[in-house]
Amino acid sequence: MKLLLILLGLAGSLLGAEESILLWPDGAPGALGDSAKDRPTLTPYLPAKASGAAMLLIPGGSYSGIYEGQAEPFALWLNQQGLTIFVLRYRLGSAGYHYPAQLQDVVEAMLQIRGNAAKWKIDPHRVGVMGFSAGGHLASTLINRPEDGMIPGSNRSISPRPDLAILCYPVISMITKPHATSRKMLIGETPDEKLVRRTSSELQVKSGLPPVFLWHTMEDKMVPVEHAQLYAAALHQNNVPHELHLYQHGDHGTGLIGTQHPWFADLLFWLRRQGFVR
Repeated sequence: MKLLLILLGLAGSLLGAEESILLWPDGAPGALGDSAKDRPTLTPYLPAKASGAAMLLIPGGSYSGIYEGQAEPFALWLNQQGLTIFVLRYRLGSAGYHYPAQLQDVVEAMLQIRGNAAKWKIDPHRVGVMGFSAGGHLASTLINRPEDGMIPGSNRSISPRPDLAILCYPVISMITKPHATSRKMLIGETPDEKLVRRTSSELQVKSGLPPVFLWHTMEDKMVPVEHAQLYAAALHQNNVPHELHLYQHGDHGTGLIGTQHPWFADLLFWLRRQGFVR
């Protein structure tokens, strides 16, 4: 009942979820079929009072599913903060898609968001990405190696790299304490060493990346806290602006909408400092 009341309250600040956009109307690159699992979508959520900033929201699900609890509920909450939100439902390893198919989807999403900034009444220089768990890995890959997701014919005049990134208990490493399901679904059973390193985000950080907000819990039994620590260390080594929050308690998936957790306030404080919320 408490969660329902919160969601109803959030809905009151929403102009409405737009109809989902088919990301690849003529078929995704390397499509294995033409069913729903082969057709990634982007769903816009418009706030009643827009700040002009936008966020691409990437739910988790171990690259084997889309966890909807990290989709619309957070879109509505972020709408309440004045952000225009685009929820990405991307291709999955469980449907036969491996790297870089997921990155192609997220890169195309960014190109469409920025390319249609005037339509959505957003500032193309204030577009961030927010990912949870495996979605956090995809978000980190987007800021590290967007070029891997560019396909022939992509609009090269628009940058797919976001202006900031929010990583929530992210999968990061395919080497150090890897999350077995995410690794298998993303890069297969027997990936070569080059691919393992290429998809280990802590090894792909370089200077000049956008600011990152990163949080994890010490008690996470599914994706160990070392993932966030490794990525934060790489950001620090390369002088990338970032903020790391490690909370003592909470298992994987802590801090969903409808719960009380300090990360909500910590994130909003950071977003204000970045000029994304008022």
